[in-house]
Amino acid sequence: MYLDYEVKIPDSRHGITRKTIRGITYIYYAYDRKYSADKHYTVPKNTTIGKCLDASAETMYPNTNFLKYFPEAVLPETREIADRSACLRIGAFIVIRKVIAEYHLDEIIGRLIGKEAGLFLDLAAYSIVTENNAGQYYPDYAYNHPLFTQGMKLYSDSKVSSFINSITRDQCIAFQNEWNNRHDHREKIYITYDSTNKNCQVGDLECVEIGHPKDDDRKPVLNYSIAYDHNNSEPLYYEEYPGSIVDVSQLQQMLEKAKGYGYRQVGFILDRGYFSKENIHFMDKNGYEFIIMMKGMKSLVRDLVLSVKGSFEEKREFSLRDYKVNGLTVEHQLYPSDEKKRYFHIFYNEWKQTSERENVEEKIDRMALYLREHQGMKLNLSKEFGRYFDLIFYHEGQDDEKFMYGRERYEVIDEEISLCGYFVIITSEKLSAADALDLYKSRDASEELFREDKTFLGDRTMRCQTNEALHAKIFIEFVALIIRNRMHFLLKEQMLKTHHKENYMTVPAAIHELEKIEIVRHIDREYSMDYAVTATQKSILKAFDLAEPNVRKQAAGINEDLKSYNMKEVLNNVLSGSERS
Repeated sequence: MYLDYEVKIPDSRHGITRKTIRGITYIYYAYDRKYSADKHYTVPKNTTIGKCLDASAETMYPNTNFLKYFPEAVLPETREIADRSACLRIGAFIVIRKVIAEYHLDEIIGRLIGKEAGLFLDLAAYSIVTENNAGQYYPDYAYNHPLFTQGMKLYSDSKVSSFINSITRDQCIAFQNEWNNRHDHREKIYITYDSTNKNCQVGDLECVEIGHPKDDDRKPVLNYSIAYDHNNSEPLYYEEYPGSIVDVSQLQQMLEKAKGYGYRQVGFILDRGYFSKENIHFMDKNGYEFIIMMKGMKSLVRDLVLSVKGSFEEKREFSLRDYKVNGLTVEHQLYPSDEKKRYFHIFYNEWKQTSERENVEEKIDRMALYLREHQGMKLNLSKEFGRYFDLIFYHEGQDDEKFMYGRERYEVIDEEISLCGYFVIITSEKLSAADALDLYKSRDASEELFREDKTFLGDRTMRCQTNEALHAKIFIEFVALIIRNRMHFLLKEQMLKTHHKENYMTVPAAIHELEKIEIVRHIDREYSMDYAVTATQKSILKAFDLAEPNVRKQAAGINEDLKSYNMKEVLNNVLSGSERS
C-alpha cells in the first residue's frame, strides 16, 4: 500500500535502483544479497519501497516496505485523519451494490430514510464485510472502502450513533410492509419460522428481560425471530419481543403478522419447540398448513415408530437416495381430541442410528458412574435417573434416607436404543415422505440465517442503550441479512452448476477474497486497479454474474465519482472562502 505523502528517495549508496513501467517509476531497495553458484557472483534481493512519475525525481510516494527498511527516515507532518486511504478495497462493495440494486433496496431505503439512506446502507455493508456491528469501528471501515453516502462522505462514530438514534420505529415497520408487498401473495409459499435470543448491554430498554436463553447465564436478553420464504430463499419479516416470552407463546403473534402482510396460501415449517395444542388449533382455524419434526424416541411418536419398525428400513421402494434415508408415511391423529388427520412421515437413517446409540450409551454410562460415586450418600435424584434405573435406598433413621445402588432397567434402555436413527416429520397436508423431507430440509437455510446473524454479523450482543437504537440496529441487521442471504444463495447455486464444492464459495471466504480487489491512488490523485483479478476471484464473481471487464469498469466509475466529489468540495471551499472575504 502506497502512503499519501512524499519523502526523499534514499541515495544510491543504499542499493537504490529505479525501474519505469507504463510511465510510473518504481524505486527498488536491495535489502539483501545472495551468492549464486551458477553465476559466480552475488545477486541482490530487491523489493519496491516507493514510486514516482518522473524518473529523475528526488522524492517518491513510499509504501510500507520503506517504513520497514528505513525506520529512521524523517517523515513529513501528516493530518491526524486523512481524507481517504490511498488504497480502497472495492470487491465486496461491488457485489453488495449489485445485490442492493437487484432488490431495489437503495430505492426503498431512500424513500424511508431520505438523504442519509447511503449511511444506512454503508452500515449494513460494514456489518457484512467486517462481521461486526460496533459503531465505533465504522470509521476504520469507511476509510478504506467505497461508500454509498452522498459524496462518499466519511462520518465519525458520533455521527453514526446519532444517526442510529434518529431511525424511528415507523421506518422499521414501513420497510417490512414494502418489502413484503413486493411478493406475490397469490402463490402458496412455505415460511420457515425460528427465533433466537441476544444478550444486551442494558440501558433503558423495554424489551430486555431475564429470559430463557439456550446458554442460560442469567443475562438480560431479548428474543428475535425471523420468517423466511423457502420458495424464494429470502427473509420476509422479523419480530423482537421481551426475553421472558417463550417461543411457543409468540408463534401465534407471528402467524397473525403473516396474515397482516397478505399471505394467505401459507405453510409453516416449525421447530418442535413450537408444538402445542393451542398453536395447532390456531393454524387449523386460519387455514395454515404446518410441518413439524420430532425425534423417533419422543413420547408423541414413539408408539407409531415401533408399530412400523422393521417394515421399511431395508426396502428399496422406501429409499430416498438424495438424503441416504428410508421413509414411509402413516395417517394418524396428533392427540386423542384431534379432529383432523395428520400425516406422519417416519424416516430411518443408518448413519444417524450409530451416533445416536453412542449418545444414549454414553448418557447411561455417565449416570451409572454418578450413582456408583454417590453410594451411601443422601441424594435427591432427577426423574431421568428413575426412568433408566431401579433406585434402591435404605434408612438409617426415620428421616435419614441414603442411596444404596441403582440397577439398570434394560428393557427401557433397549427400547430407546431400538429407536435410535428414527425421526418423524408431521404435516397437516398430504405429502409424500420425499416431499415432506425436502420441505423440512429447506429449514437449513433458516438455521444458516441465524448463524449468519449471530456469528458473521457480530450481533450476538446488541450494544444499545436506548429503545430507538435497539430497533434501528435490528432494522439495519435485517437489511444486511437480506443482502448476505442473497450472496449465500448465489454462491451455493454456482457450486451446484459447476458440481465443485470449493472452500472459497462460502460468504466469509468469498468476502475475504473479494476484499483483495483494490484500487490504488497514484501521484496524479486518481485511483486505478494495480493487479488483475485472480482465478479464484473470477469464480466468485461469476456467481454474481460479474466478470473482470465489469469490475474494471466499476473501478473506473468509483474513481470518477471520487474525482467529481473532490472537485465539488474544492469548489465549495473556494466559494465559501470568497464569501468570507
